[in-house]
Amino acid sequence: QVTLVESGGGLVQPGGSLRLSCAASGSIFSINAMDWYRQAPGKERELVATSTSGGSTNYKDSVKGRFTISRDNAKNTVYLQMNSLVPEDTAVYYCKMGIVTRTFYAMDYWGKGTLVTVSS
Repeated sequence: QVTLVESGGGLVQPGGSLRLSCAASGSIFSINAMDWYRQAPGKERELVATSTSGGSTNYKDSVKGRFTISRDNAKNTVYLQMNSLVPEDTAVYYCKMGIVTRTFYAMDYWGKGTLVTVSS
C-alpha cells in the first residue's frame, strides 16, 4: 500500500510564488521518476516537470526558468517551486511517482491533487 499526498496549493496573485510538496508513504523499496502534472479546467492533464532517479530534470517549455523540481529521496518527497506565476498556471497539480514496493511490485502512483489559482 502506497499513498501520495500533495500540499502547498492555494490562491496567489500574478507574479507570486508557491511551493508544492508531495510525500509518498507506505511499503516503498525505491522510487524512480517523480513527476508533476497539472490539469486546467476543460483541458487535458499535462506533464509539467520530471525528476529522474539519476538526477536529471525536464520541464514543459512554458514553465522553464520559472518552475524548479527537486526531490528529497530520504523523505520520499518531491517539490515544485513555482515563481513568476501567471493566470495560465491555474490548475490542479498532481504528483506521480514510479515506485517499487517492498514486495518488488512496480507501478505508477498518483496523488489526489492540489489546486493552484493565480488571480488578482
